[in-house]
Amino acid sequence: MADSTEKHGPVPLEQRPPEPTDIAPAEGTLGVLLPGLGAVSTTFIAGVQAVRSGKGRPFGSLTQMGTIRLGGRPEKRIPTIKEFVPLADLDQLAFGAWDVFPDDAYESAKNCGVLDPVQVEDLKEFLTTVRPMKGAFDKRYVKKLDGTHVMETRSKREWAERLIDDIARFEDENGCDRMVMVWCGSTEVFMERAAVHQSIDAFEKGLDEDDESIPPSMIYAYAAIKSGVPYANGAPNLSADVPALVELASENGVPIAGKDFKTGQTMMKTILAPGFKARMLGVRGWYSTNILGNRDGEVLDDPESFKTKEESKLGVLDYILQPELYPDLYGDISHVVRINYYPPRGDNKEGWDNIDIFGWLGYPMQIKIDFLCRDSILAAPIVLDLALFLDLAQRSGMGGIQEWLSFYFKSPQVAVGLYPEHDLFIQLMKLKNTLRHLRGEKQITHLGLEYYTE
Repeated sequence: MADSTEKHGPVPLEQRPPEPTDIAPAEGTLGVLLPGLGAVSTTFIAGVQAVRSGKGRPFGSLTQMGTIRLGGRPEKRIPTIKEFVPLADLDQLAFGAWDVFPDDAYESAKNCGVLDPVQVEDLKEFLTTVRPMKGAFDKRYVKKLDGTHVMETRSKREWAERLIDDIARFEDENGCDRMVMVWCGSTEVFMERAAVHQSIDAFEKGLDEDDESIPPSMIYAYAAIKSGVPYANGAPNLSADVPALVELASENGVPIAGKDFKTGQTMMKTILAPGFKARMLGVRGWYSTNILGNRDGEVLDDPESFKTKEESKLGVLDYILQPELYPDLYGDISHVVRINYYPPRGDNKEGWDNIDIFGWLGYPMQIKIDFLCRDSILAAPIVLDLALFLDLAQRSGMGGIQEWLSFYFKSPQVAVGLYPEHDLFIQLMKLKNTLRHLRGEKQITHLGLEYYTE
């Protein structure tokens, strides 16, 4: 094919690839700090150790197994993502955690029962080295837990100072060159944005006054951002998704992302719903129920914590299907979400969906899904990718909200005035185009007309 400049003259400015972003090298140790050393965290830590010791494969991880197309299809330039952008290597990771129970990663992994006991024993020597720091905990925010390994004070200002000290100590003791924090703790009671969340000054005054609208997860986020540590929120808690912490992250040049890891049932919704809308198939109802027996299931057995999760799950369909634009197709959906704590199931969650759809002339059809998933197996590679991509963002000078990481979340954090993008495939395009932008490559639009012009 002839050169496009030769055929059509100079390429318009808006079509030219951007200048490459200066990205600091991924040298030295990257500390990965995890509030919550339960099923997700221990599965993540054990999995990384298994991969770097040659005893496992990082299935489910875009940073480790994904590729990215560069340029036109005939160019056949398709490197892996980790070849294309400078990510930290798995051997560079050091793990730290906080938890309200004193079990190290080995004992916690055994208790959680996600991984095969033989595999956990094989990784015991390493897992016993990851011991949790005392957690900032208040039972008012997670009513189903009785934490015993907690900070002695309940003063929120002291919590923040203790967490900042913990971060600095971990950095020093482990020789970390950079750090990231990924919240893997429990879902807190439902909370709405309040006056204390509206500015940095109001928030810090709230810390001094022990304001009830500042839950523990928000204090972890504050401590991370104040310490210059990128922060991702894997639960539906407000956490860093308030004006004060967004402002603080922007001022400090710290990347933040959230909320709520997109794993089982919601992942399926963000795959299926875009397909229904693409084909203009209507949806009358979508009933979703889950049974789950791990600590997350126990926490969500409390109605106030469940409401936080419910809000995260319910918003997905509205944003994807856009009923205000397609009232005949999606204007009267009955969307129901249920989560039931069922201890015998453990971490092996069962998500059951009944979807009532309709097509040509309004004739009804049904789709039924029974997803026997493993929540922590789906979440662990998300933790890895977020840690590596947040580190990349900071080394690239990208502070504030990282909307390009929406791919990993049920309820993506976005700038004021924007609606969140939930379509999994649009999210993936946004993520990969951000990586292309960082490296000075053209965005992929999939227009394709250049292949059919004279």
